[in-house]
This record gives sequence, structure tokens and C-alpha cells, in this order.
Amino acid sequence: MARKFLYLMIVLILLAVAGAFVYHFYAKDLMKAALIPSAKFEGGPTAPEQAYEQVDMWLARPDIPNNPALWTPANYKPGEKPPAAVFFIHPTSYIDRTHWNAPLDDAQANNTAAVFLRGQASAFNEVGEIWAPRYRQATFGAFLTSEAEAQKALDFAYRDVLAAFDEFLKEVGPDRPIILAGHSQGALHLERLLRERVAGQPLAKRIVAAYIVGWPISKTNDLPALGLPECATAEQAGCILSWQSFAEPADPSMITDVYDGTTGFDGKPRKGTDMVCTNPITGTPGAAAEAKDNLGTLIPSKDLGSATLGVPGVPGKCFGRGFLSIGDPVNLGGYVLPGNNYHVFDYSMFWVNVRNDAARRFASFTGGKPAAPLTRTPTAESR
Repeated sequence: MARKFLYLMIVLILLAVAGAFVYHFYAKDLMKAALIPSAKFEGGPTAPEQAYEQVDMWLARPDIPNNPALWTPANYKPGEKPPAAVFFIHPTSYIDRTHWNAPLDDAQANNTAAVFLRGQASAFNEVGEIWAPRYRQATFGAFLTSEAEAQKALDFAYRDVLAAFDEFLKEVGPDRPIILAGHSQGALHLERLLRERVAGQPLAKRIVAAYIVGWPISKTNDLPALGLPECATAEQAGCILSWQSFAEPADPSMITDVYDGTTGFDGKPRKGTDMVCTNPITGTPGAAAEAKDNLGTLIPSKDLGSATLGVPGVPGKCFGRGFLSIGDPVNLGGYVLPGNNYHVFDYSMFWVNVRNDAARRFASFTGGKPAAPLTRTPTAESR
């Protein structure tokens, strides 16, 4: 028990982060001992598509009771019969080194994933019905090693995501507009989903927007392979948004040092290339916005079971090679990474603006107007 508690303390502030980008900045031996599985990759049977016909294979879907994605802060509520369908892939919530991939019934991993759905996926519940699968996610330690087992674990996790996506498409029908969203490991799988199932396919015409958040996208080497352009305006539909959040003084070298050593989807080095940076406050690339333009930052409760809205929220400004600055550090209850990396809060710091962004892009997609006002602001609460 003491050892497990020690491991938990080591990784609490790292919980949702793509470990490949923090590997070089932590004691490698300690991290390996605590987090990388020592067993061989086990794998398991491929999840058949019909497995995701079962309600219990989903963390969120329209017919699930106590759906965590339907959470909202005060003065907000989910849309009634929202017209879009949202496929959301949650970030890493499994840190155990017993397995390379999370068992579907791991209670701690599922409870943590539900926390992420409340703080992230809930931003889309006004305009869309949210579908978020359980999947045999790669454990956090898979991002801390270049062992072949780690890539096998990620490939295995993606197979579940793919099976869930195929069932999602059957469930929502052939014509319904779709929003794709993910964070961290979920964003990594979403990139692959775009490359393999959306790019160059008729399905691309149904995508309202794709939110690939908390994972770098090279404008030069990656973006052309994803089948959708970077969002150039706040009203544009059928495009990609992405951001990675830092407070000042920001040190994103833990990302760039590893990123510059990788190869893009075009087979060429990513070194020195710029990344997609959408300002979630404005919905535009390379932009700057003041705190007053942020209509609400989620302030989590101590037990992470709920949150209130701080109004105004944090400011935002794209800088450097494609990172988002929120200005001075803000107290959101911990979990801030070295370099003032606010990765865990990429969605929640801009919750209202992301909500408005999705509704605005849906309105453009359909050529109509959203049914509910998009700029209502709840009672101000100090941050």
C-alpha cells in the first residue's frame, strides 16, 4: 500500500499528460521503476464492433444514467435534443504498471476518466450528444519508453477506439453532423482516426470541427495528412483546433526537445516546424485575447467532483512555435507541470468559450442559427 501511495504521489501532477513530452525532464530510473510495466505486452482479443453496442462499454452516451458528460456549472445546462453527435476520446487515466493497457473494469481509471469528462467533454453538451468510449488505454508508463511494447500498447488502445467509432457512426446515422474531440492520449488517437477514417472520405463532409487538444500538430508535417484544414476564422466549420497551455514564464522545451526528434506524418523531420495554435478564446489561430474575453474558467473543487466558474477567465495568446500563454500563473488546485505547463486544464480554462465555439461552428456548418444565446455569462465569481 505504501509503495502504491508513493507511485501515486509521483504522478499526480502528471496524470493527464502525454508522457513522451516529459520523459527527458524527470529522473528516468525512478519513473521507469514506478510507471513502466515490467511484464511483456499481453494484448488481448480485438474488441468486436458489436461489443460497443453494450451501454457499459461507454463512459458517456445519450442513454447512460448519471452521464458525467452532462455535468454543467451553475447557470448552464445541457441542450435539449442537441442536434450534433460528439465523439470524445478521454486522456490517460490509468497509471498502473501491472498492465500495458488498462482493463476496461479498472475502477480508478474509470473514475478519473469521468472527472475528465466533466471538465472537458461537458463543454460540448449544449450542441451535441456526447459519446465517450471506455477503451483499453495505454498506461501512462507507455509514454516513458521507446520499447516496442509501448507502441504495441498504443496500437492496441487505438483498436478499441476504432471499434467504438464504427459503432458510434452506426448509432448516430448517416447524416448527422459530427464533432470530434480528444485530449492528450485521446488527441493522439484522434489524429490517427482522422488520417485513417476521415481524410479523403465522404465522412469528412460531416465533421463540424475536430478539437485535437493537448497534443502537438506540425503545420508542415502533420496537418496535410489529417484531411481537414486548420481553423482560420471563428465561424469556419470542417476544420481543426489545437492548443497547449502555459503560464509565464513559460518553458515549453519539455515538448519541443522531444518533438524536434520525431518524424511527421509525411515521413520528414518535425524539427523546427511550427505547431497549430488556436486561441480557444477567439477561435482563431495565432491570436491574443484579454481575460475579459474569456467568459469562464472552471475552478475545480478539492475533491474534483465539481467546479465553479471564475469570470473573467484567464487570458490567452499564441506565442513561439505554437503554444498558448495564459499570462500569470493561476491557482486551479495544483497539477501544474514543470515549465508552467497547464496541460491538465487545456479545456477547463476556456470552458465557456469552447462551448460557444462549438455552437458557433455548428451554426456555420448548418447555415442556420443556434437555438440558444451563445454569449450569456453566469454570475461572476472571483478567481
